[in-house]
Amino acid sequence: MQFAPLIKEIGRGTKGARDMDAATAETLFGAILDGAVPDMELGAILLSLRIKGECEAELAGFERAMQARTAHIEVPGGITGPRCVLLPTFNGARKQANLLPLVALLLAREGVPVLIHGRHDFDSRESPFDLLAALGLPLADSVAAASAQLLSTRLACLPLATLNPGLDALMALRPRLGVRNSGHSVAKLLDAAPGRSVRVVAVTHPEYLLSMGDALVGLTAGGGRALLMRASEGEAYAHLRRKAQLYGFADGQRSDLHPADTEDLDWPLSDACEAEANAALIRAMLDGSEAVPPRIAEQVRALVQLATS
Repeated sequence: MQFAPLIKEIGRGTKGARDMDAATAETLFGAILDGAVPDMELGAILLSLRIKGECEAELAGFERAMQARTAHIEVPGGITGPRCVLLPTFNGARKQANLLPLVALLLAREGVPVLIHGRHDFDSRESPFDLLAALGLPLADSVAAASAQLLSTRLACLPLATLNPGLDALMALRPRLGVRNSGHSVAKLLDAAPGRSVRVVAVTHPEYLLSMGDALVGLTAGGGRALLMRASEGEAYAHLRRKAQLYGFADGQRSDLHPADTEDLDWPLSDACEAEANAALIRAMLDGSEAVPPRIAEQVRALVQLATS
């Protein structure tokens, strides 16, 4: 693949750049994930896409290239059991407790299998993997081990590097480049159990509710399921105060899954970011000594609905 002509098209800035078609995007992203793009050209491509933004066709092509290189887990229950909820974690806690593991544990309690997957490279944030370890949820050392954990406990955790080494390496460039790249967007769409999953796509910026929503209509058309939502500090759990925004995707159709009450809530935010304190808060919510935030309960209900439909 010749990279210079491609950079000439996508690297003309926000007004002059041209989008790639899906086939070109798939070939390009496949080369990136395979480590076949030289460093100079790779940097130019990633920054050009960062400035231009990814169109729907490009996201679709990138997603296909990623999926072709992603390992698959086994979901317990065969085709009759609940789908596996995929919870990505790429950020960690900054100012408030990270309640993504609470979502996972509440789903597992309902009999819904959950796979937490991701990576962490933020020096300024508390690692989600330290939190998982404090909760007694260590990372599985292989896809087979994660599949076995799903069967026995309905909950497993995997590093992204085990599911897709090329994507993990691409996301690892953030500290070196200083900004995120297309890998961070595409990683939200990763599906480790095609046909048996519910992808949770949590976005920070409102405009991504539109672009990711458009992408998910096509990606779920063949029987897939997904939940699109606003992230909390970049993590895939509902903001405890912000009005609910939960959009379900099933068989290519989008529906609103948030409750009728869509006003902001006056709910206290815990600053228990450190792993042990955060884990203690989650345990208290699980045993009933602390209330489960309403927005978290709403997210869990939406995911149970998608996983069992």
